[in-house]
Amino acid sequence: MNSLEGQFLVAMPDMADERFAESVILIVGHGDEGAMGLVVNHELANLRFADILDELDLGDPDAVIRLPDAIRDRAVMRGGPVEKGRGFVLHSGDYHSGNTYKVTEDIGLTATLDVLKAMAFGPAPRAALFALGCCGWSPGQLENEISANGWLTIPFSHELLFDIPVERRYDEALAVLKITRASLSTEAGHG
Repeated sequence: MNSLEGQFLVAMPDMADERFAESVILIVGHGDEGAMGLVVNHELANLRFADILDELDLGDPDAVIRLPDAIRDRAVMRGGPVEKGRGFVLHSGDYHSGNTYKVTEDIGLTATLDVLKAMAFGPAPRAALFALGCCGWSPGQLENEISANGWLTIPFSHELLFDIPVERRYDEALAVLKITRASLSTEAGHG
């Protein structure tokens, strides 16, 4: 199988693992060692970006309080069940630190505190998504799950990642394939 890095996985409606039900995952790494991705459509309830800034003591408390609501109230995504306490930021390619991993020409992944400071106090990336935790697959595991009809794949879309409201990303991902939840069959199409 070719690398799925930079593509989305979309969970089939009958996904047995409830941690991934109705998930859209951006694959940020895929090779012989396995795969890694971030769920981009499930927010952590009752946790906002300002809470993370406070918890990590990343700015003067008065400065954090004065941040615009759009920054303070930014959602924190549930990136996956692996390393749940570790933060990951998917961001537009205009931001780069020495610790940024280039996922595609237009998207980077940074997992260090410098990107959080930039998101809060500037210079911020044009677009960014912050997640706690990630998804991981051992060698061959993701390929087996796709073969077993657990996931659909769709090409990368900046709009899906950053612009479409979180609660609509799953349905919009299905719409890319011109399907809906109702039209999906749980049986693989073997002729």
